Amino acid sequence: MHRAAEAGVDVNRDVLTRGLRWLETYQQRQAEKIINGREWSDEKKRENPGQWKSQSDDTDAFVWSVLVESNAGTVLKKSSSSRTRLTKTDKDQAFSYYDFMKEEIWKVHAQLSFLVLAHYGVALTSQKDSADSQRVDLCIRMLSQFLKQDDENQTAWLDLGGRKGYCWWSWYGSPYETQAEYLKLLVRRRPNDDIAPRLVKYLLNNRKNATYWNSTRDTAYCLEAFCEYMKQTSELTPKTSIEIKLDGKTLRKVNVDSKNLFSFDNTIIVTGPDVGHGTHRVEFSQTGSNPLYCNAYLQYFTTEDRIGKAGMEVKIERRYYLLEEDRSAHENVAGGHGQVVSQRVKKYIRTPLADLTQVESGKLIEVELIIESKNDYESLLIEDMKAAGFEPVDPRSGYNGNELGAYAEFRAERVCFFVHRLAQGRHSVSYRLRAEQPGRFSALPARIAGMYAPELKGNSDEFKTIVIDIPPAK
Repeated sequence: MHRAAEAGVDVNRDVLTRGLRWLETYQQRQAEKIINGREWSDEKKRENPGQWKSQSDDTDAFVWSVLVESNAGTVLKKSSSSRTRLTKTDKDQAFSYYDFMKEEIWKVHAQLSFLVLAHYGVALTSQKDSADSQRVDLCIRMLSQFLKQDDENQTAWLDLGGRKGYCWWSWYGSPYETQAEYLKLLVRRRPNDDIAPRLVKYLLNNRKNATYWNSTRDTAYCLEAFCEYMKQTSELTPKTSIEIKLDGKTLRKVNVDSKNLFSFDNTIIVTGPDVGHGTHRVEFSQTGSNPLYCNAYLQYFTTEDRIGKAGMEVKIERRYYLLEEDRSAHENVAGGHGQVVSQRVKKYIRTPLADLTQVESGKLIEVELIIESKNDYESLLIEDMKAAGFEPVDPRSGYNGNELGAYAEFRAERVCFFVHRLAQGRHSVSYRLRAEQPGRFSALPARIAGMYAPELKGNSDEFKTIVIDIPPAK
């Protein structure tokens, strides 16, 4: 409500004031519990288990941050009763519940969750003490320990799973809220940091539901962080002139300001005869201090004999293996009387197949598709173009227990996998073929694409192989 009021929304001030008063009372109670935990004997603690605690926690830090950002800390400082429960030592170190809790939270800052630590750092940016400024820098350094970057698509994110004790199911476990609050902390302290625009792009790429992320709460976090970023980088008031050239020839020149930022024609399509043979150079230039964002897409039909792999946000790699049965494979099992019995098991030796490798007819082949995803995606289609002369070992379509949990569909010329969810990272899925028809065959590239976002796509290398007849027995 306080954020909405700051944005000019007409909110019920009485409700907002009562809410802040409740938070102030809650903070005072938690401070008293910490003091009780230090002053009370073990016997008194056992008699009053809910009236004391040894240290502050994530909730205390979150409440303190909300009160600071709402300017409610000044009310606590003026409260004459806020110092009545502090011990003499505490009075020397902190003169109010507000400052007392700030110091108590700092004592356990290394144990705070990512989200709450970022909240705490953002709240500290409003403090004037040089010690608080140093604490802000330390909060950023602590969070940046888990920072991952991808130079290829210019994104950055916090690896939340890399920290021990990360609880994704908790109120402070939302990945979007955490990334957004970290972005807000970063731009407040370092407006021109190179990591900030990468965080913005990562959050934009992970907007799962078109107009929102996962909920109204994390969507509000992201939008607020974007506004903070635009405010700190002066992107809310752009004033620049942009010129785009192809091979030295100007395609378009446009002036951009706050009035036409979302309405000017920002797309140029060059087709057919305008793109001749040879090397071409596309140039983007601008006048002004605002950053320039640009994307380029290339679509073409190729007649090359060996098609190469391509992809950015999603990539796919295809590998072929020759499977030969290991007749010496055994394992120990329990016999009928409990004795150890060596039993033969069916295992295969996987041998990678290079391009144009000769394979005997009847041999078993395993196809492995390795997928690399830059972000979390949903509703993807993987199509592996099958080489003629090979047939699936098990041609039944359906949920066959593959590694991606995808619905598999075996067609005449391809094998399809319909993936409902694909997490960020590397994954693989495999199936088996049998070489049947002798000859020289080509398997066109395997493809991966978003079913409802066709611009999200990638393909593997083309693969060529030779199937030969089984030599006659002598």
